[in-house]
Amino acid sequence: MNYKLVSKFLGFFSFAIGILMLPSILWAWYFGETTAMKAFFQSIGMAFLIGTLLGAYGRKAPRTMYQREALALVSLSWFIAAFIGMFPYLFIGALSPVDSFFESMSGFTTTGSTVIQDIEGQAKSLLFWRSFSQWLGGVGIVVLFIAVLPYLGAGGKQLFKSESTGPDPRGLSPRIKDTATLLYKIYLTFTALMTLALMQAGMSFFDAICHTFSTIASGGFSTRQESIGAFDSIQIELTIQFFMLIAGTSFALFFIMLRKNWKAPTIDTEWKWFVGIILVVTTTITLNLTYGTHVAADGTAVESTYGMSESLRAASFQTIALLTGTGFGTSNYDLWPPLSQMVLFTIFFFGGCAGSTAGGLKIVRVVMLTKIAYWRIENTFRPKTVRAIRIGEHVIDDDTRKSVHAFFVIYISIFIFGSIFMAGTGLPFESAMGSVAATLNNVGPGFDLVGPTKDYSHIHGVGKMFLSLCMVAGRLELFSICVLFVPSFWKHS
Repeated sequence: MNYKLVSKFLGFFSFAIGILMLPSILWAWYFGETTAMKAFFQSIGMAFLIGTLLGAYGRKAPRTMYQREALALVSLSWFIAAFIGMFPYLFIGALSPVDSFFESMSGFTTTGSTVIQDIEGQAKSLLFWRSFSQWLGGVGIVVLFIAVLPYLGAGGKQLFKSESTGPDPRGLSPRIKDTATLLYKIYLTFTALMTLALMQAGMSFFDAICHTFSTIASGGFSTRQESIGAFDSIQIELTIQFFMLIAGTSFALFFIMLRKNWKAPTIDTEWKWFVGIILVVTTTITLNLTYGTHVAADGTAVESTYGMSESLRAASFQTIALLTGTGFGTSNYDLWPPLSQMVLFTIFFFGGCAGSTAGGLKIVRVVMLTKIAYWRIENTFRPKTVRAIRIGEHVIDDDTRKSVHAFFVIYISIFIFGSIFMAGTGLPFESAMGSVAATLNNVGPGFDLVGPTKDYSHIHGVGKMFLSLCMVAGRLELFSICVLFVPSFWKHS
């Protein structure tokens, strides 16, 4: 491990995060938030100090970057970003150090879990930074810096490979910098379009840009305590649903569509599964909300008062929000029938498409595991049959299959261990499982004590730090974080 090289680039990251706080200062000036403005200047100063110290240590580092350094840089950059990103919360006096780190990590990893109990009572510039951090983490901080730091050279390829989300066989461009730049052009285009659409639907520019940042990144931070439900607007909900679908779709498909292949999504296996799951889950929950039994606030069972149209409106929004890991809310699904809650909990794990901003297992892995399981069942009575596993036109090679198997085993192991760990901090069974599922899959709200109308402020500090680790593990697809706990990874090569 070349520690100086890693330190050198972490220094660059630190300076960049500091510079990216400048827009929040403009909002603080616009709204006359003197305390917030001072806090952001202090935060930038801390970012520059950390960057200077890291850069000084790595001053004479060689330029060549190998896979080990790339993995370390990708993983540690998220911790550095969260650490620097916590200073505005801390210096404004909104949160404690642990809560500030949790909120910052939740932002950059696009999780959307929060410890803030009075969102409307916070400085608007802080709320902007909160949403902006999600936007930065959406496609990936590392990908952003690959686009703007061309001197990374071959190291950029290693960084991009480590940062990519999910096994996506479609690919983009053979030149990594071109790919990163193209991703951000697409990302910026959707950001601009959604902001205009939300303003047209009745949101102010501030609310529109903040919710756009959170939606395009599949993040879920809102400027309102009641999330999207506070606006009570069908037009706003439909706009956000549409862009949540876009955020959950592989950006590789948009690249293919730009090459005039407009039918690409309709022939893409993963995207068809993605839409199919949304339709099936929405239909199931709609019927269950209309004809099922609800849970009243006092815990008693009551007959449904939802009409079909109201059920469809609530079911479609929450299905897309939770499947894509965005986590916005229009309804308190903790009071929905048990079937609806169980279905929503299940799709926490599915996530969006590989190469999207969504979290979770990724639909392509769900498809692969389903096909592998079916093939194994068939193989028990046809042992001599040899069959390739395909995703569309692509044959899945053995290395990818082994990687998917390993990912699933590690994923389930972390979920089980994490649920037990969180129960050990004092959380009830449902809350413990919900908190780990919500953070590991970068969804945000969970169930029960961490449900859609609650927050994570009551969780013990140790639990918050563990859940912060779950957030970054889920965002980086486990492997890049797991290697940090292997002693031989840190040895000099």
